[in-house]
Amino acid sequence: MCDDAGSGRAKGTVLIENETTRVTRWQFGNRGDNTGWHRHAFDYVVVPLFDGQLEIDNGGGNRSIAQLNNGVPYFRELGVEHDVINANDFECAFIEIEFLRG
Repeated sequence: MCDDAGSGRAKGTVLIENETTRVTRWQFGNRGDNTGWHRHAFDYVVVPLFDGQLEIDNGGGNRSIAQLNNGVPYFRELGVEHDVINANDFECAFIEIEFLRG
């Protein structure tokens, strides 16, 4: 995923990793499960596997809610710093695709 990930309760499982791409499934078992604070070292795409919301902690008390739709991807550039938190009363997951070369 990025620098310093892994301090949260969400489970990241690398599905594919080669010279150009890393694909990770992030699983959130309960409301409040999180990825942990991290900075993305690469451009990436997220593909939600659910309809619902994630809370995004951008630091400094700045939090927002992202409304996600199953299968609808979004792109972010490297350098993003945040903690991603399950804001749903159900288990949810997303696929993160990192572009290791740009």
